[in-house]
Amino acid sequence: MKKMFTLALLMVMTITANAMSYTTAKSEALFLSDKMAYELNLTPAQYEAVYEINLDYLLCIDNRADVFGPWWNRRNADLRYVLSAWQYDKYVSLAHFYRPVSWHRSGWRFDIYARYDRARFFNHHPGGFATYRGGNNRMADRFYANRIVNKPPHHNGGPGAHHPAGSTWRHPAGTTPHPAGATPHPAGASHHHGSATPPPAPGHRSSGSFAGHR
Repeated sequence: MKKMFTLALLMVMTITANAMSYTTAKSEALFLSDKMAYELNLTPAQYEAVYEINLDYLLCIDNRADVFGPWWNRRNADLRYVLSAWQYDKYVSLAHFYRPVSWHRSGWRFDIYARYDRARFFNHHPGGFATYRGGNNRMADRFYANRIVNKPPHHNGGPGAHHPAGSTWRHPAGTTPHPAGATPHPAGASHHHGSATPPPAPGHRSSGSFAGHR
């Protein structure tokens, strides 16, 4: 029983409720965005924009209602502009990306850790990692619509990383990242979302808070 409990703790990460600190939000946004870049085949420009959008969303979470509230909707709206049609369709089909945060026993839970080990990274930091402190989701609704972000022209068939296959950047000694084209395997844990129930994933076939330091 103790082993099962320890394993469950390793599969997900729960943070005590209340506003997320900038440092925590930054770390979680990086981890989430790195996996989105891998599974959705993001270009470097998309990767940077997705990191900003994820950071903005996490900085806006103050209570359970925010998990699937207006800031979650704004995140999805911004991602519609940044992702291509097939990338957005895939995004909404993957719960660990579309609903990355859930409420669990009076805390925030990041279900991405049920799929990826915390030491697993596929890409270098996005360009704005060291300088962006949030706030774009406080701008006009079409902020990312007016930003030039190159997108992959079509689905190339599998996940990919922005660094050469076989690189061990930010990986523990003796480990290697998934090679481009390999599909990561879920850890097998169920994704419980507590009592915060998200609305159904919207269809999409066309291309397209708090912000700052806490």
